[in-house]
Amino acid sequence: MLENGERMGISEILVILIVAILVLGPDKLPDAIIQAAKLLKILKRNIDEAKSSIEKELRIDELKNETQKYKDELANANENIRKKLSFEEFDDLKKDILNKTKPTLTFDSSNEQTDTDTTQGEKKENV
Repeated sequence: MLENGERMGISEILVILIVAILVLGPDKLPDAIIQAAKLLKILKRNIDEAKSSIEKELRIDELKNETQKYKDELANANENIRKKLSFEEFDDLKKDILNKTKPTLTFDSSNEQTDTDTTQGEKKENV
């Protein structure tokens, strides 16, 4: 009867109402209209709930993708840090942390510490 995008005109609505009055009679027509309105309300609510559920699923999927992206970035950064630190430097850093001293975050900590020790020794001798 109706094709895509077309709406019912006033004449079509009047024909449907006349047929409904003839079939149902004037006594049952108000109850039928109320039942049809309730059915349409329930149908609309179910459609709205389905839309909401789909939108939530899409947001959850987007959050999962974003979380995976950040996880990959952190894993990549962690791998880069591990490649830069040698095992000896990592052990020195670990000892510094365990001794609750300020760790030196240089990649050549042994040379720097020796330089500071000799500088302090020279200062003591000069005094």
